[in-house]
Amino acid sequence: ISSLQVYIIQVSVGNHQWTVKHRYSDFHDLHEKLVSEKKIDKNLLPPKKIIGKNSRSLVEKRQKELEVYLQTLLVKFPVTAPKVLSHFLHFHLYVS
Repeated sequence: ISSLQVYIIQVSVGNHQWTVKHRYSDFHDLHEKLVSEKKIDKNLLPPKKIIGKNSRSLVEKRQKELEVYLQTLLVKFPVTAPKVLSHFLHFHLYVS
C-alpha cells in the first residue's frame, strides 16, 4: 500500500457502469462544497485518520465507509445530483 491511497469507486447508472478514482482529499473537498451549500450534514463524511492510515484493514474499512457515504448522497439527491457530485462521479462523461 502506497503512502498516497486512491479509492476506486464503481458507479452504476441504468445500463452504464464505470469506475472513478479519488483520494480521501477529493472526498473531503466534495464534502466541504456540499456542506457549504447547506445540502448535507457536516458529520456525514467518515473522519480522516492519521495513525495507521495506510494499514490494509484501515484502507478497506475506509473504502466501505466512503462507499456508504456516496450511496447516502445519491439517496439524498435521487432525481438530480448537485453539479459538484455529478462531476465527482464523472456523470458528464457517461450519462447523457
